[in-house]
Parts: sequence; C-alpha cells; structure tokens
Amino acid sequence: MPKASLVSVVEDDRFFRESMSRLMRSLGFSVEAFPTAADFLASPRLIDTACLIADVHMPAMTGLELHRRLIDKGYAIPTILVTAYPNEDVMARALKEGVICYLRKPIDQERLMQCVHVALRSGDAGEESL
Repeated sequence: MPKASLVSVVEDDRFFRESMSRLMRSLGFSVEAFPTAADFLASPRLIDTACLIADVHMPAMTGLELHRRLIDKGYAIPTILVTAYPNEDVMARALKEGVICYLRKPIDQERLMQCVHVALRSGDAGEESL
C-alpha cells in the first residue's frame, strides 16, 4: 500500500489528536483529524480513509460505536482503537467485531506502526491488544 494512504484520526483530546496527526505525517501518511465521530462521519474524506485510528472513550459516540456505524453503512475501514482506560471485555468485543488493534495510551509507537501496516495491507480482523 502506498505511503500516501489516508489515515483518519478521531480523538476528542486535542493534544493526543494533534500528536497522532504529527506522528502519522512524519511517517509519510496523509492525515485528517476529527474531534468527534460525527465530524468524521460527515466528512467527504470518509470514503478516502484507508485506516481509522479512534479513541474508545469519546462523548456522544465511542470509537467502538463509530466502528459499528461504519460497518452498518457499508464502510469496511480498518480500525485501530486506542484508550487510556483499557477494558478486557471491550477489547474482546472490539476484536470480535473486526477492529484491527486495541491499544493502550500512551501508545507504543512501534506497536502502532505494526497495526497501521496490518490495516493498510489487509484489513483482516483479529489482531490484538493492550
């Protein structure tokens, strides 16, 4: 997959959203960042997104709810969920529902890159973990 692939970041914490955007750009990816799931869903960039990185805990719509909404609308965007409050049950449910990775904040950059590459390469579900 070419490095110009669009990575969309949906994160309500401005600092983390901007940091993740800078990191993805520094690695050669195109990035769009959104403060809410609703903003992402309303964006014309949704159809161009090759990988979605979303926070699990956001007001109005969680990252897992966003993933479900995308699937329901017919968008099979490989999704990576990130959280400061990991929960084994949520992780198991997310992976079962096709999320590529479920990562704990602070994010391990190496693990994140592995997940992004898996997402861009295949879109296969069932990776893992904290």
